[in-house]
Amino acid sequence: MRAEEGLRSTLRRDVEAVLERDPAARSALEVVLAYPGLHAVWGHRIAHRLWTRGHRLTARLLAEAVHLVTGVDIHPGAVVGAGCFIDHATGVVIGETAEVGDDVTLYQGVTLGGTSLEPGKRHPTVGHRVTIGAGAKVLGPVVVGDDSRIGANAVVVRDVPSDAVVVGVPGQVIARSRPRPPSVPAGVDDSILLAWWV
Repeated sequence: MRAEEGLRSTLRRDVEAVLERDPAARSALEVVLAYPGLHAVWGHRIAHRLWTRGHRLTARLLAEAVHLVTGVDIHPGAVVGAGCFIDHATGVVIGETAEVGDDVTLYQGVTLGGTSLEPGKRHPTVGHRVTIGAGAKVLGPVVVGDDSRIGANAVVVRDVPSDAVVVGVPGQVIARSRPRPPSVPAGVDDSILLAWWV
């Protein structure tokens, strides 16, 4: 009974996340009926349960059906936290060993991909309350810290500290809510870079 209550709470949180983060969402009913990003997350939650219970072929088939309908490709082995919001949905890819924290926002074309053909952890770990902009690629077993923002079309191949803003190819931290560490050159004005990114 406790697991069922937990799943209901997670599904409710997924709907609330859309209502909180998308000003175009007008009601819970609209979100449930007309948001493919939510459909992708919910389909993944079912596929992931099947995957973890050993029904791997069924999980993969369900994940592929969800991919065909929503345009979102989430491997059933990936872990996706509560309140994940995939906005506009199309072209999002989340690999098998990826871990996505709670209240994460992913925009269209985001890839949480691997860089190795070896078994084991090969996809990113994304912290809580992270926002990843359209077309961004986070590749390999990197860690993206809580409350960070990854700019559109950035390519992230190194760990990202918490509370950071990352842009560019390869991704570079351009702002942090904490004081600048001594290893970063003082000549870079974060406020100018941040204004350009936003």
